[in-house]
Amino acid sequence: MANSSGRYTRTPRSENLKWVEYMVSIMDNQFRFPGTKWRFGLDPILGLLPVVGDLASFSMSAVIVLTMAKHGASGKLVALMLVNIALDALIGSIPLLGNIFDFAFKANERNVRMLRAYYEEGKYQGSGKNVVLGVLVGIIVLFVLLVWVLWELGEWIYNLLLGLF
Repeated sequence: MANSSGRYTRTPRSENLKWVEYMVSIMDNQFRFPGTKWRFGLDPILGLLPVVGDLASFSMSAVIVLTMAKHGASGKLVALMLVNIALDALIGSIPLLGNIFDFAFKANERNVRMLRAYYEEGKYQGSGKNVVLGVLVGIIVLFVLLVWVLWELGEWIYNLLLGLF
């Protein structure tokens, strides 16, 4: 869309970001509890699958953040988004408590709300390609940390179960 100066500006509903909003809807708001307004998505459902579900949710969230970074999110905003998905992944990987947390936290939805606010404040400054490498490194570090935490948790549960029998 051209503004008064003839320059093209992006809006929060930019064609490039429609995919992000669609995926966030699937991950955080696809389904509704019958008789309520409370919505949830695939994220808490995937969280019911030990290890694999948490890694899949984290990976999808990471791709969403990477896409937002490629389309203009600032380094500070991307860092805040990474904190959201790290919290979601780390707390979400705790059995039972993590499943409840996944239903309520909705990291992807929080990230899109932050991105919309960022655009509406007029802070968009073009491509975020400068932060893409940093985001990739951050995602890899968070992924490795998540795998390590899940491994340690699995080992602790295994040893606990061995002690019971």
